[in-house]
Amino acid sequence: MSGKVCLITALVLFSGGAALLATGAPVKAPQFETRQDPAQKEMQDRMMKEANKKRQQDIRDETDKLFQLASELKAAVDKTNENLLSLDVVRKADEVEKLARKVKDKMKDAIGPPQKTDPLQKTLPGPYPH
Repeated sequence: MSGKVCLITALVLFSGGAALLATGAPVKAPQFETRQDPAQKEMQDRMMKEANKKRQQDIRDETDKLFQLASELKAAVDKTNENLLSLDVVRKADEVEKLARKVKDKMKDAIGPPQKTDPLQKTLPGPYPH
C-alpha cells in the first residue's frame, strides 16, 4: 500500500509540474548581477572621455584641412571661365566632398553617453563664424 501512495504522490507531483509548464508559466533563469567595480567604471569613463577628446581634435584638424581645400577649389574655379573647366577642379571638388563626408560621419560617432554640460556655460566663438 505504501508503494501505491508513493506512486500516486509522484504522479500528482509530476502531472502538476507538467500542468504548470503547459500553461506557459514563465520559467526564470538565474540572473547574474553585472555590477561594475567603481575603479573600473572610472577608468572606462576616462577612456571614453579621452576617445571623445581625440575624436573632437580629429574633427578640428580635418575641418581645417577641409577649409583649406575649399579655398583652393574656389581659387581654381575663379581661374576658369565658362568654356573651360579643368580636370584638377573636378578632382579637388571630389576631395572636398570625401573629406566633408568623413568629418560628418565623425561628428555622428560620439563615444559613450552624452556628456552633461552646464547650460549656463558660454562657448567662445571659434575661428569660423556660425
